[in-house]
Amino acid sequence: MDEGLKIELGKQGVFVTTIQELYNWGRRNSIWPMQFGLACCAIEMIATTMARYDLARFGAEVFRPSPRQADLMIVSGTVTKKMAPQVVRLYNQMAEPRYVIAMGACASGGGPFKEGYTVVSGVDKFIPVDVYIPGCPPTPQALMHGLITLQEIIDKETLKKARWYSKEAGVPIPVPVLGPDLMDPRKYAEIARKTSESSG
Repeated sequence: MDEGLKIELGKQGVFVTTIQELYNWGRRNSIWPMQFGLACCAIEMIATTMARYDLARFGAEVFRPSPRQADLMIVSGTVTKKMAPQVVRLYNQMAEPRYVIAMGACASGGGPFKEGYTVVSGVDKFIPVDVYIPGCPPTPQALMHGLITLQEIIDKETLKKARWYSKEAGVPIPVPVLGPDLMDPRKYAEIARKTSESSG
């Protein structure tokens, strides 16, 4: 509907919206995060939910202990190679629509431990990330800004184009295998080709 017409109807005391806007309004104001604290960023995430910052004002009041009940995964802290399969497994257990916030330098790109042999250089190597929050660790205000940014993303989603509203079933992300190193099953063919090239 034309914005000018909406404003004019609003002046007359008539409020007009679309089903899509109403749907997005309901989802943006009832985000249930799954607390996934991996390191020091988790302390700031927990502080954000306390009375001083009161994350509940933005509709993200209830931190869920189960991925089945959550629609937002906040990965806060260092993702190690041993923890990456669990992150992917929990992400796959979340129902659509689901979102991911990478909180802090470690979750976004490895942080100060990026060159370490046990650390993943960003959780986005394995799961799709919607919002990145920089900092080491980010402040509670930064997390609130990240949540507001996610709400703006939700506001712009359309039912016709949303990945979670299509007829096709979503394909789960393959859980990485922890062996001598962390291997992504989606890259097995590439690994085998490079191995055969180097040995031959």
